Amino acid sequence: MSSEQLAENKKPHVVVIMADQLRADFISPQFTPNIYELSLQSNRLDRSYCASPLCVPARGAFFTGKYPNETGCVINPWAKEDKDYGFVKSGTPNLYQLLEKEWDSWHTGKQHLLTEEKFDTEPDAKTTWLPLEGRFPAYVKEQGKRMPGGEAFRGLVPEMSGGTTTRAKGYSIPTTGLYEDGIDTFFDGFILKDSLHALQERDTNKPFFLSAMFLAPHPPLDIPEPYYSMFLAEEMQLPDNVAKWSKNQSPLQLYNLTGAIGTRYSLGEWRKIWGVYAGLVRLLDDCVGKIIAELKTQGIYDDTLLVFTSDHGEMLGSHQLWQKMCMYEESIRTPLFIKLPQQQVGQSYETLVSAIDVIPTICDYVNVAQDVNFSGKSLRPLFEGGKLSSKHLFVQFDGNGARSNFQRCVVTQSNKLIVDIFKDELFLELYDIVNDPQEKENQAFDHANEATIEQLLQALRQHMEQTGDLLTVPANAYTAFLDRYAPFQDN
Repeated sequence: MSSEQLAENKKPHVVVIMADQLRADFISPQFTPNIYELSLQSNRLDRSYCASPLCVPARGAFFTGKYPNETGCVINPWAKEDKDYGFVKSGTPNLYQLLEKEWDSWHTGKQHLLTEEKFDTEPDAKTTWLPLEGRFPAYVKEQGKRMPGGEAFRGLVPEMSGGTTTRAKGYSIPTTGLYEDGIDTFFDGFILKDSLHALQERDTNKPFFLSAMFLAPHPPLDIPEPYYSMFLAEEMQLPDNVAKWSKNQSPLQLYNLTGAIGTRYSLGEWRKIWGVYAGLVRLLDDCVGKIIAELKTQGIYDDTLLVFTSDHGEMLGSHQLWQKMCMYEESIRTPLFIKLPQQQVGQSYETLVSAIDVIPTICDYVNVAQDVNFSGKSLRPLFEGGKLSSKHLFVQFDGNGARSNFQRCVVTQSNKLIVDIFKDELFLELYDIVNDPQEKENQAFDHANEATIEQLLQALRQHMEQTGDLLTVPANAYTAFLDRYAPFQDN
């Protein structure tokens, strides 16, 4: 849509659909026919990355257009000692607040944009909030059904709290099961019902904004038919890096939930898990398809700026890891499709894009928040034939429910450097993500890469300083890494 068209037309409707823990490589006619069709009509950002591979900080960054360091939200605030690090700072504008003044604003589904001022519960909030939390358990109980998941779908892992004390904490494991009560009392069936309700009850005198935050394909992998049996284990084609520990992969992952759980499962077990995960992805796709169908039924699809993405990815056994919380492509790469109003033919872009670029892009197209100092950049110049500077892209992880396992990552068009930190250890990984997309060979031990590593470390240090990172990477990080780990590297 050109600038002239935007000026002539009324403000477009805005719909943001976010999956939770969706691998980018599952977008295909086989697993996601509706989302795939949407992608063909959209601007496809093929090198899109989350700002943090964890739900709450990822969403805090996405909805504010700022890095986690800047929002103050760097972990999920589950541990009492560290919970203050899990909330977006008071006074940080987010998309709901920016649109609800003029748009009929609705939220459905998972509400993991956590803020200090608890903006979603303020009495003068203009957004209609239909969160999953609280409402869904009450609904399931009212229907006389059981909640999906349960203790069989959770396992104990070690987690350091307050930087000093290890506790045993229960988190999701890749147990699979049939949820016998059907989609109507499943998480995403409930979210879909709320989303269609929002569309049908919207104020037609205003432009419409819907933020539909689905839970799928986040575990528990306790899912209803026909999705549970839709994809057979023996038919799943798994990448070569599933159930394999890569050459010189960071051993510090074994202290993290990713490795503590992921290393327990064999290739055969992962194959079955992949089949059920694929079924949950198809369930999500059907929900997305029904939202798109309702937009078309109401005649507003063409007038809608529609974003589809995921908060982060999922390892699903790649590198012998589970969930996200690490810097490999499967965890931090995200699907990102932006369909502009009146757009019918899509285009793909290889430009490096961060999740923090999405909100500035939306605001640019709908002409709001011109005075907001976003850290992300609008992608509108890219979509209108220009180029964007994307030399470096940054991702951070500071622990799950507490500050404990730290990772920093810098990505370029061809390389990725990962800094993995646990207590007093620092481990480096360098990958050629063009020629080694499954990141099977860590090249950080090759002295020929010293100049590249030092350049990337310096770019990372500068970014950390500019964004107020609570951590620092020492000047001798590379030499200290080699001195400590080179004697033990894989041959």
